[in-house]
Amino acid sequence: AGNMRLLRALLCLWLLAEAASASRVRTRRELAPGLYEHGVYDAGGSYCQRGDVCCHGRDDGCTVPYHDTLCYCDLFCNRTVSDCCPDFWEYCLGIPAPFPKAPGCARAGRSYPTGATYRENCNLCTCGPGGQWQCEDHACLMDGELIDAINRGSYGWRATNYSQFWGMTLEDGIRHRLGTFRPSPTVMNMNEMHMNMDSNEVLPRHFDAATKWPGMIHEPLDQGNCAGSWAFSTAAVASDRISIHSMGHMTPALSPQNLLSCDTRNQRGCSGGRLDGAWWYLRRRGVVTDECYPFTSQESQPVAQPCMMHSRSTGRGKRQATARCPNPQTHANEIYQSTPAYRLSSSEKEIMKELLENGPVQAILEVHEDFFMYKSGIYRHTPMAKGKGPKHQRHGTHSVKITG
Repeated sequence: AGNMRLLRALLCLWLLAEAASASRVRTRRELAPGLYEHGVYDAGGSYCQRGDVCCHGRDDGCTVPYHDTLCYCDLFCNRTVSDCCPDFWEYCLGIPAPFPKAPGCARAGRSYPTGATYRENCNLCTCGPGGQWQCEDHACLMDGELIDAINRGSYGWRATNYSQFWGMTLEDGIRHRLGTFRPSPTVMNMNEMHMNMDSNEVLPRHFDAATKWPGMIHEPLDQGNCAGSWAFSTAAVASDRISIHSMGHMTPALSPQNLLSCDTRNQRGCSGGRLDGAWWYLRRRGVVTDECYPFTSQESQPVAQPCMMHSRSTGRGKRQATARCPNPQTHANEIYQSTPAYRLSSSEKEIMKELLENGPVQAILEVHEDFFMYKSGIYRHTPMAKGKGPKHQRHGTHSVKITG
């Protein structure tokens, strides 16, 4: 009987020890259902590799953040109910993972699912079904390679990257940032106005109209993505000339929007226009100030905004507004008209003398792909884009105000 009681006591102690042992081993980690009960999240992701951890045996601290929990990089994770990180087998054991990798694409150490997108400057890249990024191949308005090549060369000017142009295609730049039609043969055949110059006349090396006529030379307006340089440059030159010729008694900043919306005969608003048409409108119809009729056409549109300024003749070619200012904050709706425009000689010296004596002039410029990156110096078109193919070589017509 004594021996039986002893055996029962020993058996109880053994069972208690086994129970205690079992309670120590069956931790929360073992009781968890594993990480892949509902499939593998981010099968191609970098976890053990990113943390540079692989642990021998069991190490409950050998973890890496994974989705909304933790995954393990120790040998104990590789059991029936796995809580290994997705890259444990390949990175720590050097063997393929026991599940097929979900299709996806890698970028900057991260994995992205099929259909994910990102932008590389002006090109959209999409994660394809084969695990490869498929990117558009547009020529971009800002081209880092072109900028570097120009700045390495000896072209007399410097190029830079403009953040406001980043993400635009070269096609977008030509279509939306210029906006002057080439002059017609009739305009090109106009008689040139020649300046009286002595053959030995010496002109100053430097000249700035704003210095000679302070308070009469207006700052340029930003045409944004409105291809309306025909209206902007015309309004800008006319503003300065009216100010100079009135000796500062009138200093209007004329409205490009008035031209864009109201000068519609053979003009296309923010999709381009003719300079001769703009000057005809300024002479015969006139425009109000930019304060009265502010710029609102922020981008090229198929249909011009309706004209909101009208006028009537008061005799002797003068006109008077018959509508209130579109800007309700001002009531000054005077109509400003210009004298007839004239064509200058293509002689640089004659253009310089005209500028020196009468004020800023308007010029038409053939804009090439590299001009959008111009920063400083004396610009001339470079051949750097030729090696990149035809789609990187584009040009369009622009009009500008020359002030010095």
